[in-house]
Amino acid sequence: MEPEFWLERWREGRTHFHQTRISPPLERFWPTLEFARGSRVLVPLCGKSLDMLWLAERGLHVLGVELSPLAVQQFFDEHGLAPRVRRSALGEHYSVDYGASDDSRHGPGHIEIIRGDIFDLDADTLRACAGVFDRAALVALPRDMREPYVRHIYGQLADDYQGLLVTLDYPQAEMDGPPFCVDDEEVQALYAGHSVAELIYRRDILALEPKFQKAGVSRLDALAYRLRRRR
Repeated sequence: MEPEFWLERWREGRTHFHQTRISPPLERFWPTLEFARGSRVLVPLCGKSLDMLWLAERGLHVLGVELSPLAVQQFFDEHGLAPRVRRSALGEHYSVDYGASDDSRHGPGHIEIIRGDIFDLDADTLRACAGVFDRAALVALPRDMREPYVRHIYGQLADDYQGLLVTLDYPQAEMDGPPFCVDDEEVQALYAGHSVAELIYRRDILALEPKFQKAGVSRLDALAYRLRRRR
């Protein structure tokens, strides 16, 4: 899938994948993971996700990666944030301190979005990430890109990383992606070499997804996984 596909979607406003609320699996299951204050958490293909704000409010340092400059601009503009900008070999970095610094339970958080290609992240950057929240990345990639993506990202995260992965399971023949079907069998095969993917949640969400209903999809489940490095 070419980068222009996603750039065009943002230019045309065809961003039905953007959620206007915090992801329910994030709110429900992230508290079961343990992170030190200031831990870096990767949010791949982040768009303008509100999940980044939620994570930063908990004293975490969020690292989003997004291809579209429009998505990055909209994220900061819509929340009244004025990021610092710098450039590196990885792309353009937009960063801002954000979080509940007046809350004794959490220190101030931080959000950094790299406007660039997720495959350009280097080993040092990935190794510094103790956590990952992947709601929209794996399911956005066609089958031939999923294995290289998982190997590049998850194979190089911190040795003790933890995270959450959200995928969709539906009859792929009934609708073209994205988002694509990534069922449990494929998840286990993709992550087996370096990570444990524990299925912790499965829910029928077809009634909540008009796009899938209109396409005639007969079944749609949301799946959530707790991820950790395989020992």
